[in-house]
Amino acid sequence: MPRPRRTRLMDNLCHTLAGAALGEAGLKRRTAMSMATLMIASNLPDVDVAVFATNTLAMSFRRGWTHGVLAMAVLPAILAALIYAIGYRRIRAPSDTRERPGGLASVAPRSQPAPINFRGLILLSYIGTLVHVFMDWLNSYGVRLLMPFSNEWFYGDALYIVDPLLYVFFGVALVAARRASRQPRGNAAAPARVGLVCAALYIVLMLASNWWARTEVGGELVRAGRANTRFMVTPVFGNPVRREVIVETGARYEKGVVWFQPAPHFRPSGYGVDTNASTAEAMQASQMPRVQAFLRWSRFPFFVIDRTAVGTRVFLNDYRYSGSGRDGWSAVETTLPK
Repeated sequence: MPRPRRTRLMDNLCHTLAGAALGEAGLKRRTAMSMATLMIASNLPDVDVAVFATNTLAMSFRRGWTHGVLAMAVLPAILAALIYAIGYRRIRAPSDTRERPGGLASVAPRSQPAPINFRGLILLSYIGTLVHVFMDWLNSYGVRLLMPFSNEWFYGDALYIVDPLLYVFFGVALVAARRASRQPRGNAAAPARVGLVCAALYIVLMLASNWWARTEVGGELVRAGRANTRFMVTPVFGNPVRREVIVETGARYEKGVVWFQPAPHFRPSGYGVDTNASTAEAMQASQMPRVQAFLRWSRFPFFVIDRTAVGTRVFLNDYRYSGSGRDGWSAVETTLPK
């Protein structure tokens, strides 16, 4: 049986920071429990992490049902209803009773929380959920936006899965907003809005620069007589002016690099990996349901065949995330029957 390695793609801290920054920018004034709603909604599609408690191959389920159009329509409404029920119950809770001087019992009303507004909760739930899916689309892992109607994957290829600069933009915005809120005349919303604008501009620049880099790589391939070659251009960790390139060349993938000076320049890295997809062992493994599920998720799958005296092990991986085939969170291993 194939043995999947668990993914480590759940960058929920960044999603939570984004939701909190949106709240500090002014959305938290919409209704009571607004911050909780935004931060939960910003992580809501990741309820599919429950797949890790099952034997289902994680990649075949994650970023699918809970990230598709149907979930984006239904999940925020469910969350808003739950938050409203909790908030309404809290507001309607009985007041504290205490003794007044003289021995007469009296009802001392609690300090009244801000009114809870279902329309506001609905709005915030949809904003947080849609921002989450948009951020997931921005990286090379992608999302299945049309689920459950289609299994097609969509990729932005603009940001690395864990982007340090987004942590900086959202984190600094939150810290500055909290400090401003402690000042007598501080405007907490202003620094949060500045942080969100910086994050938005950064995302736009990364999308535009990745399109520019793809244009450069595509042009180089056309000049080399490989006009119909499939390739991917994706960011690398911590360096927004550099891109990694994967080019499919028949039965092999080749790596390359793009850097900006400030125009993009493409250069092959001089190494790659054989797909081994046409080997008898790979074709036999490809008949297994879990391997088929992996192949539906993968963009650049390749096989590593390990023939031993006691049997044959087949390792399946994706060149986006591993160069060896045997290691990494995206590796799947299976033993072929004799």
